Amino acid sequence: MAKWEPQVENYLGFPEGISGSALLDHGMIQVAKYGVETVEDEIQSLRTRGETFRIKGTRQTYDAKRVLLATGLTHLPPDIPGVKQCLGTSLFFCKDCDAHRLQGKRIAIMGRNNEAVDYALGMLMFTSCVTLVTSGGELVWDEEHAQWLEEYHIPVRQENVVTLNHTEGRLESIEFVRGEPTKADAIFTTRGDVPHSTLAEGVGASLDNEGQIIVDAYLRTTVPGLYAAGCVTAANCQMIIAAGQGAAGGQAINRDLFESSLRQHALPCWRTDDRSDEGPRSTRTLKCSIIPLPVDTAI
Repeated sequence: MAKWEPQVENYLGFPEGISGSALLDHGMIQVAKYGVETVEDEIQSLRTRGETFRIKGTRQTYDAKRVLLATGLTHLPPDIPGVKQCLGTSLFFCKDCDAHRLQGKRIAIMGRNNEAVDYALGMLMFTSCVTLVTSGGELVWDEEHAQWLEEYHIPVRQENVVTLNHTEGRLESIEFVRGEPTKADAIFTTRGDVPHSTLAEGVGASLDNEGQIIVDAYLRTTVPGLYAAGCVTAANCQMIIAAGQGAAGGQAINRDLFESSLRQHALPCWRTDDRSDEGPRSTRTLKCSIIPLPVDTAI
């Protein structure tokens, strides 16, 4: 989804902002610096094999001691002419990410449930011009949310939307099947999200009611050795949060592997071959053995 963002302004370290694609490019350059092997493949299935995992892709099969899923989610944009062109420029999904840049603008919220009303009410923190667009269908917000709409005088357009009128992706107005168009500078849609949690579900990991992978504070799923981070979990869907979770998950995996090696007596050992004035020269062995040390040797 980062590729949809022409200007990311809430990622620490980029005060002037950065495009989502450029941010990904920076990450891949940094990965290459440390000699990490990257593979482009489409993963078809994930299976457990005792204490390890077998990952089957379209190109090859992989074995792993631990797996971190960062498969994210897909926002569902409305099926309306003009949406594709406005996506990421004037059509958004996350008010926490994008509302700040739209202060004082004319904002439309598309949806028919409590979440859509919450979005419309939340936008009042940034602008006084907010319209709720349902594009037909039954209204499913509750009575309390209906009262809030009336209290804060938020207009509701229930007609079906015909098209988003725009110039090079910059929204100008929303055209309805009847009635006058509504002028708008941006639109937020709350149609819903699809978490990509099929791989986790296939090995028995627990999901919440929205299909997101359930994790603990260490990003562990309910399947031992399987971790998840980012928008495929219940985390707030922002790139900086996903990156932070990825770091936390990586650290937890590192600790997990270390403790597993301790239990299996499989840590690498360093055998001292020579003691000279220049310091010891050591070689590493894969199987640990106990080396007697002089009583005056500091450890």
